[in-house]
Amino acid sequence: MGGASSKLTGRRGEQLAAEFLRKKGWRVVGMNFSCRFGEVDLIAENRDYLVFAEVKTRKNARFAQAREFVTPTKQRRVLLAAQLWLQRNPTKKQPRFDVIEVYGAEGEHPELIHIENAFEL
Repeated sequence: MGGASSKLTGRRGEQLAAEFLRKKGWRVVGMNFSCRFGEVDLIAENRDYLVFAEVKTRKNARFAQAREFVTPTKQRRVLLAAQLWLQRNPTKKQPRFDVIEVYGAEGEHPELIHIENAFEL
């Protein structure tokens, strides 16, 4: 899988992750925020936290868990983009960096795994 197909699957995973967070009571305040330093897939808030989430979508976990694709380089790019977002959108809420794994996004019953505090500043 590559190119346009994987991009569509990734977007579908991000939509599923946003829906998943909304059902848990979070308010999605941003999606696909990008700057020259990096990108944040999903930004959501609840009463206490402002979460910058990296969404990783895979068909299944046979090859590796999706979280394993959130490399230190990717983490740095998310952190830099989040810092810029926070400069533009100040908040008193505690920032947090999560990973949301989405397996089987194209199927009827996708599986989502929310890993809170997956990495830190």
